[in-house]
Amino acid sequence: MPPVFLIRKRVILYRLAATGAVSPASAKTLAEAGVLNPNGLKMFTDILVRQGVICRTADGRYYLPEIK
Repeated sequence: MPPVFLIRKRVILYRLAATGAVSPASAKTLAEAGVLNPNGLKMFTDILVRQGVICRTADGRYYLPEIK
């Protein structure tokens, strides 16, 4: 995976954790979470959702999945 994607992944995970987006009720858009250029690399964000790294609500907000 290219470094830009690893950096993007780390930023998204950090920002969601820092804003408390840990459940569907507390989910945030990437802009609300403070991710720079939230609509950039949308394909990569979709990959993170498909892999279960982050979760997406029906209205397009994101949160961290529960750690099992």
